[in-house]
Amino acid sequence: MASADLASPVHERMRAAIRDLKTLLDQRVTTAEVVREHHSHGESYHPAGLPDAVCFPISIAEVSEIMKISAKHQVPVIPFGAGTSMEAQVNAIHGGITIDMRDMNKVVRISAEDLQATVEAGIPRKQLVKALANTGFTFFIDPGADATIGGMTSTRASGTTAVRYGTMRENVMGLTVVLADGRIIKTGSRARKSAAGYDLTHLFVGAEGTLGVIVEITVRLHPLPEAVAAASCTFEDIRGAVETAIETIQLGVPVARMELMDDAQVDACNRYSKTNYPVAPTLFFEFHGDSERSVNDQAETVRKLAEEHKGRGFRSFTSPEEREALWKMRHEAYFANVAIRRGGKMFTTDICVPISRLADCIVESKKDVARAPFPAPVVGHVGDGNFHMSFILDPENPAELAEAKIVEEKIIRRALEMGGTCTGEHGIGTGRIKYLREEHGAGLDAMRAIKQAFDPDNRMNPGKMVEPHLLFGGTD
Repeated sequence: MASADLASPVHERMRAAIRDLKTLLDQRVTTAEVVREHHSHGESYHPAGLPDAVCFPISIAEVSEIMKISAKHQVPVIPFGAGTSMEAQVNAIHGGITIDMRDMNKVVRISAEDLQATVEAGIPRKQLVKALANTGFTFFIDPGADATIGGMTSTRASGTTAVRYGTMRENVMGLTVVLADGRIIKTGSRARKSAAGYDLTHLFVGAEGTLGVIVEITVRLHPLPEAVAAASCTFEDIRGAVETAIETIQLGVPVARMELMDDAQVDACNRYSKTNYPVAPTLFFEFHGDSERSVNDQAETVRKLAEEHKGRGFRSFTSPEEREALWKMRHEAYFANVAIRRGGKMFTTDICVPISRLADCIVESKKDVARAPFPAPVVGHVGDGNFHMSFILDPENPAELAEAKIVEEKIIRRALEMGGTCTGEHGIGTGRIKYLREEHGAGLDAMRAIKQAFDPDNRMNPGKMVEPHLLFGGTD
């Protein structure tokens, strides 16, 4: 819409929608170009998509009215959280109305007895964790960025702690969602389990705003561990590191975090975070337990496994300051990678395979980029088979982007052949749509039928995930 002829019926509908939005929200809707540009992209290499207007609702009722205006004038709606998405989920590629959830950021309820909290969709992850201080419980899902809980739910995010505490899929218990026509529904319940009807909660988790606008989320809380320890270990090669990770999982060690960096990634992080880890393939661990003895036992088991795979320099970190420095360095990997090249832009893979195939997949993927003209450090949540290869590109050199896309496709198709997925945690957005048929087969038609049922006008974040007009036998 943003690119349409100003005199077209499409643009006239948008102008009429903006008039209605201003009546509803007054100063909390804007068409200012600087605000629209800020909301036109996330953190990915994908081309920006400029919305025609940006709204800042403060209640569920206002989101409902915005959706009714969208339906009345047949204009798209794109939900927006913190703008940290990696696959263009927030890019308004067809223009329309962006709904920025930042002002819906309250904690609705904390029920420590039930290990639950209900929050508005715009609350940042760190704000929720702070609100849980002194309760004895926390929310462990940590994708690195200070994303909103609504955005994390919409992309089915995970992160470094998923190996023990699961992803958003396992930690969302219920939702409040505004549908395309403005209706408000609640999914799930406060009970720990239910067998009542279709599982609508997890239909919306990971739907990337294509079925409705998530406005409230009830999440699962976890007790803070009595004892915590961390460790690092370097290896002669990637295969030894990954095989150590695989055997750690197979032996049932309840490791809380297990992260891999190759030598290029360690070097980049050392330079950016001013750390001094040996430049070699490295595993970083965190152990949670009910006593100091239990975490020490976990660490000792892992140390012995690492030694069997030529691990060396196993180093323990017991103080909170040491652990915080370690994970701060890990979470700064994105910025460390971008800093490798002045003005560089990141293009990242996000594949996930069965852990039994992880070593082969990483080793072969590194061969794919051995002669590439751009850096390609590797970091991975190896405990659940997920790794990222980050191509750091010169944005002024289209040939590099073209080569990166060729290499990414090769890596993705290898992962699919191994029984894996094209995206472990970043989602589909626009970047991975073409792999859905290969990964899901006829299941893609079922997804399109769901999209058609919830959003027959294709107004909910159009151009992402699936398109209803390609229903049953359309070309992909």
